[in-house]
Amino acid sequence: MGSNQSTVVEQDGHKGRGRSRRASGRTPRRPARRRTRIEDVSDRNTFTQRLFSPLPERYDRLAEVLSMGQNRRWRRAMVDHVEPVGASLVLDVASGTAGVALQTAARTGARVVGIDLTHDMLRQGRRNVDAASQRGQVSLVAGRAESLPFGDGAFDALTFTYLLRYVDDPAATLAELARVVKPGGVVASLDFLTPPSPFWRWWWWCYTRLALPVGGMLTGGPQWFRVGAFLGPNITEHYRRHPVDAIVAYWRAAGIEDIGVREMSLGGGLVMWGRRAG
Repeated sequence: MGSNQSTVVEQDGHKGRGRSRRASGRTPRRPARRRTRIEDVSDRNTFTQRLFSPLPERYDRLAEVLSMGQNRRWRRAMVDHVEPVGASLVLDVASGTAGVALQTAARTGARVVGIDLTHDMLRQGRRNVDAASQRGQVSLVAGRAESLPFGDGAFDALTFTYLLRYVDDPAATLAELARVVKPGGVVASLDFLTPPSPFWRWWWWCYTRLALPVGGMLTGGPQWFRVGAFLGPNITEHYRRHPVDAIVAYWRAAGIEDIGVREMSLGGGLVMWGRRAG
């Protein structure tokens, strides 16, 4: 994919060379890590738990509503970057109900460990794993992305979905994710995005502020209405504070190279990937 400092930008299959910021060759020193219990969560972690705890049984259905039916396609595009690398052990962060973990296991043959903050989501995930007869290949554990309970370089590849909007420090979280990936291992992610085109951004705004809360109510009741009403403003604020160029810089500072960026579905989704340096 070119030099280690290159960034590939795609728009649903159309590639182009993007602007690249040259990252410093120095790796910033990380402060000494202290073991953190799952109960020692930040305010943002606590909010995330309260938001998603009532929702696991209908989560997969709502994910399709929230993404205008694109969630499965976006997941496939992300896992496309993990499938060819021959990984034998993959970590899926913010695994939720194990949708990505199950797809990764099925497509790669790897053992997959899924980790999530919300116990109720994990319980539904375990039911999904059992229903797919994948208990021997997919395991789920509770934990925080900001303080992973794994050793350095423990995994051949790592995926994470819809994560960075729910942590206090995206740059520090990316450094922690990269820590547990072997040198040369693939990191891939998926999240929502605000469309760059003013025309499509206006329609996206109408959908997220008006149709999405109503769709959430019809799909999952008052709890999903809350999620639907929260999501649009949350996405807008996240990219106001952390534009895509800044997120690419966070990946580089975390020691991830050969970074690719693909805008999905007219800019409603964002798939990123890269390789752990070393």
